[in-house]
Amino acid sequence: MPPPPTVSLIVPCYNEVRTIGALLHAIAAQTSALSEMEVIIADGGSSDGTREAVRSFVETHPELRLRIVENPARTIPAALNAAIAHVSGEVVIRLDAHSAPRPDYVQRCLETLARTQAANAGGLWDIRPGADTWVGRGIAAAAAHPLGAGDARYRIHGAEGPVDTVPFGAFKRHWLEKVGSFNEDLLTNEDYEYNVRIRRAGGIVWFAPAIRSSYLARPTLRGLARQYARYGYWKARMLLRFPGSLRWRQVLPPVFTLTSLILLVGAAFCEWPRIGLTFAWGAYAAILLLAGFLEALHRRQGALLLSFPVAIATIHFTWGGAFWAGLVSSVFKRPPGPARQTSQ
Repeated sequence: MPPPPTVSLIVPCYNEVRTIGALLHAIAAQTSALSEMEVIIADGGSSDGTREAVRSFVETHPELRLRIVENPARTIPAALNAAIAHVSGEVVIRLDAHSAPRPDYVQRCLETLARTQAANAGGLWDIRPGADTWVGRGIAAAAAHPLGAGDARYRIHGAEGPVDTVPFGAFKRHWLEKVGSFNEDLLTNEDYEYNVRIRRAGGIVWFAPAIRSSYLARPTLRGLARQYARYGYWKARMLLRFPGSLRWRQVLPPVFTLTSLILLVGAAFCEWPRIGLTFAWGAYAAILLLAGFLEALHRRQGALLLSFPVAIATIHFTWGGAFWAGLVSSVFKRPPGPARQTSQ
């Protein structure tokens, strides 16, 4: 019998045949010994060949301990809970089917947890285009820019230290047992909510930029809009439970969206809302166009002059609009929408 693993890698997954191979190859290339790791994929019943791709990979990498567990609910928090129920390691590292951790990812996670005594540690995303198109490149640039990500250090780079949340996360198992299960009522923002509970229980959430992984952004504006609509909707639901966790970067898109709507309606009846709307949208457009120009100059990609501002506007208005929808639906006790995702 092989010794029990030290690290359990858990992966929510649903129809990820396009990206799951890159993740598995990245896991197999880790500097930490594969004999000390296990991989548990919580699959929501993939029908696109994902399972076959995983099994094929295992056949060529028999040294990798990997198992697939079922996630009939087909949501991220349910997938995490299903995977955690089967872990054996003392450290649980969450990965995503859209990500590719660097070869020293696991090693850096373990070192950071030991050095800081944090309950959860995570690192930096190197956000890459989900498609090699002018739109795909603009989306990736927007997702890693302060206008699109606020002050989230894991997206825009930043100093090492305690933070509100980190992507995915490397958890000491006893903290998972102490804090409890992921909230399955939240279809998105479950990681942020979980980190709020960790901090309330006295744990530290630690950002270490040396922990790095590549993350594929959404390839199309439609995919980006759906992603940030989920983020905004479920952020509102989460904030009703933990209102003290609200941050300035989360306030601006909903406020601007609502203000624009009020001015737009008012503009049909009198002059001053038209003036206000013209000023607000003129200033907003100028900021986005200037940011697009600077980003295009920095990255030497002329197409960002247009794709970057459009991607930023998509993030702001889908997030902001869905945020209000989340609040309203909570007030009127409406059930959650049908969107169910098992990856970020």
